Amino acid sequence: MRVLVTGATGFVGKNLVRELLRHDYEVAILARRTSDLTGLPVNSVDVRWGDITDPAAVRDALDGVEAAFHLAALVKEWVPRNQLYWEVNVEALQTLLRASVEFSLERVVYTSSFMAIGSSDGLDEADESTTHAPNHFSNLYERTKYEAGLVAQRFAKGGAPIVTICPGVVYGPGDLTEGNIMVRHLRDFLTGNLPGIPGDGSQRWCFSYIDDVVAGHRLAMEKGKAGERYVLGGENAPLREFFNIAMELSGTTTPPRQVPFLLLEAVAALGEVKAALTRKPPSVALGAVRAYKHNWAYSSEKAVAELGYAVTPLREGIARTIDWMKTRGLI
Repeated sequence: MRVLVTGATGFVGKNLVRELLRHDYEVAILARRTSDLTGLPVNSVDVRWGDITDPAAVRDALDGVEAAFHLAALVKEWVPRNQLYWEVNVEALQTLLRASVEFSLERVVYTSSFMAIGSSDGLDEADESTTHAPNHFSNLYERTKYEAGLVAQRFAKGGAPIVTICPGVVYGPGDLTEGNIMVRHLRDFLTGNLPGIPGDGSQRWCFSYIDDVVAGHRLAMEKGKAGERYVLGGENAPLREFFNIAMELSGTTTPPRQVPFLLLEAVAALGEVKAALTRKPPSVALGAVRAYKHNWAYSSEKAVAELGYAVTPLREGIARTIDWMKTRGLI
């Protein structure tokens, strides 16, 4: 099958491209001229230059493919122009889905987010049936991913062959980008450069190992049901447990410092005032601090049952990640 991958230059995207090539897919990618293609097997893919926010570029990129994986998203905690979240996360999806109908694609696998489902506050685990409170958002990333989910639902009801997948907090070997933030924090922790963790670290998160997530993308293309949404999660654990496991595996003896939320919110608020003047990102964004105050635990049972999705235990995933960081000289 010949497929287009958007967002192929990101952490998950690069790993997905390699996964697809291993399974004999023919892969085209949409990338900007300024994108970093390092780590991509460029000699094995068809690079189609353009911006995901340009409808003409999207149509050109879809020409000749049978299906698409739409991973492109703005995941940064802060950008100078808030409207960019809407343009990339919502409007670009709408553009791609319209073009996919025009080109009669067999399938579109859309990469949403656990945040589009909403927090698991008050629940043991949330799942695909959980309804997000429509006016309760920690940040613009969460809000626009929720809105994009509504776009996907509308197209699915209209007959578009779209499958939506919602990964948890993805971590593992790969580029240390905004999409691999937990490994950036892990590196900083193991090198003594992590300022601290928000609050007491008791909030639960769904940690999804990268190999599981990219395999889940492929399985969603091959086995997913049109109009359905699947959580590609992992082990649910408190944030502090993530670092406790890393301490044990690495031999580190100093636990991460705990930073009170009130202090973090004050620092973030001041930082964003400065960022508005300098146009440079703050050290911590207020929206990120708000997200850390919630629980984000999810069940992957539907993906396991319908797609054959498999979950790597957290301890095993962290061990693999630490070994990889050692081979790369990151710790």
